[in-house]
Amino acid sequence: MRLNSIGKKEYHPYYKTYLDKSNAEGGIVEGLSQNSEIVASFFSDIPKEKHSYAYAAGKWTIKDVLLHIIDTERIFAYRALRIARRDKIPMVGFEQDSYVEHGFAETRTIENLVNEYKTVRQATISLFSNFSSETLLEIGEASGAPFSVRVLGLITIGHENHHIEIIRDRYL
Repeated sequence: MRLNSIGKKEYHPYYKTYLDKSNAEGGIVEGLSQNSEIVASFFSDIPKEKHSYAYAAGKWTIKDVLLHIIDTERIFAYRALRIARRDKIPMVGFEQDSYVEHGFAETRTIENLVNEYKTVRQATISLFSNFSSETLLEIGEASGAPFSVRVLGLITIGHENHHIEIIRDRYL
């Protein structure tokens, strides 16, 4: 999907970084499928001694980051579903730090988290596979900003790519 075809009324400028990192030129479903393999492999290949590593005090561990990616994908898919079904009630934001704090990623193995990631991704692929081209253009409101269904799919991909870049730069 060509990012230059995305209208500025489909997202808040804050999310442009994620859109730019979405690498879904073949379409949202193909992008979700391709990135699933990349992300699962990336996290599976991280040495075990790094799984609980945080690059600074108060920063998330690698397991926390993966759980954050999973939780955020669930939230973005939920938003896409509501917008696709033309639910016009604005959706509030979410407090990502609270999700990490109460997600207890440290009690889990990276294998367990990767399996959950794959399961959530399959559900997201199934959801987006059944949206029509018209549905992908539906716009709703979340976190006080407009979002189209298609932008939520692209942001999902770009968000995880963003975090992989951070892990490569600061954790490994």
